[in-house]
Amino acid sequence: MNFLIRFSLGFLIVAAVAGCSGGRSQTNSTGQNPNAKITAEQLRKLRWIEGSWRGTGVNQQPFFERYRFESDTVLAVDGLENEKLEKVTDTTRFELKDGEFGGGSEGSRYVATVLDDNSITFEPRIKARNSFTWKRETKDAWTAILKWPAAGDKPARERVYNMERWPKQ
Repeated sequence: MNFLIRFSLGFLIVAAVAGCSGGRSQTNSTGQNPNAKITAEQLRKLRWIEGSWRGTGVNQQPFFERYRFESDTVLAVDGLENEKLEKVTDTTRFELKDGEFGGGSEGSRYVATVLDDNSITFEPRIKARNSFTWKRETKDAWTAILKWPAAGDKPARERVYNMERWPKQ
């Protein structure tokens, strides 16, 4: 089950903040630009995420995902059945269209608002409440940070997943 499906089903995941080149200077309450315009050239900064990954987190069974660019403007995220990486269980696509890089599943949609050499942050656009960030730590490791705002009697919360290249090199 990939990150976006977990978001839609109410699982906890991750979010961090970086800086985006290009776009308008208007920012929201979290300091991010909800109207950021991203180009295919800028999207190349995200190529570090390509590959297969094992995800772990607190109270979370390991999960496996593959990130691959289908073109200069489309990133596909495959959820994989297990550590053998043989069976794709679902795929979510993030597409760059008219300066907006976004994707989602089950009716939800997230849009990138911040992109730099080491991270990308997505904000909810449709039928979603949390934001999330993918942040490179090393060549073979990154973190996924999901954040939910406070709502009603629930405090704001955050969940972090550690992603390691799989199989280990």
